[in-house]
Amino acid sequence: MHTEITHIPTAEILDEALLRDRAHLDTEALEDLAASIHRDGLRQPIEVWALSQPTETHRYGLISGLRRLTATRLLHTRNPATHTTIAAFIRTPASIPDAMAQMIAENEIRENLTPWERGLTLARAVEQDLFPTIDAAILALHPTATKQKRTRLRTLALVAEEFEDCIATPELLSQNQIERLAACLRANLTPVIRQILKENRKASLPSQWAALTPTLTEALDPESDPTPTKPGRPRRLLTLKQGLTIRRERCAGGWSLKFTGPEAKRNGLMDDVMDEIERLFQPR
Repeated sequence: MHTEITHIPTAEILDEALLRDRAHLDTEALEDLAASIHRDGLRQPIEVWALSQPTETHRYGLISGLRRLTATRLLHTRNPATHTTIAAFIRTPASIPDAMAQMIAENEIRENLTPWERGLTLARAVEQDLFPTIDAAILALHPTATKQKRTRLRTLALVAEEFEDCIATPELLSQNQIERLAACLRANLTPVIRQILKENRKASLPSQWAALTPTLTEALDPESDPTPTKPGRPRRLLTLKQGLTIRRERCAGGWSLKFTGPEAKRNGLMDDVMDEIERLFQPR
């Protein structure tokens, strides 16, 4: 492994050469880092490798140090005469997965990655055919993880894989929230969760979570279902060909039914529903 420090033009480094494990860079923290680099210099070199097929603009791929590279580039844009290069260790990973493992190992020490970011990295690594399964990705990218940690990582990856496209700012989800979503996956409640998120697709994460809470609480409470062994019960979601989706939800004092879809906008729909309920419970 090369241990000497090389000063490389930042423009020659492709920061997206690897699937990154950090989905979001905090603007305020980035400004603090840039100020520190401007004042005291770069305390720790970044890590790169020489691309086997360099382009006209990029000769190196970034392994670790995305925040340091981004902050240095930020300083360069503010004063083009400075910070044109960055100190780097040139590594020689055996493969792209090996380079990813090096990146994750470094970030586990230096960065406070969120649970969502850890799970999303694993899910995307499988999606991009870097590994055949999530378990294989965990074994390669987290080789020293305990059995308990591997189980936790698998949970994070499965939730990220399923809900990546419908949760607002998912990097703000806590470990506990992700585990509750995972419990819903295991209980085959994915369609219900996705429907609730679809109904609240423009809402913030706190609003989305508030909308999910009644269903999460009811679905994960073993005492909430009086007929747990009856096939097809309890029914929580009904989607009709006519363009109508009906979802039940526990509320204070009982239950509510939520109607969505094009047919839900039809005049008289609620009157028809109430007429039918009256026929069932109060026959004339």
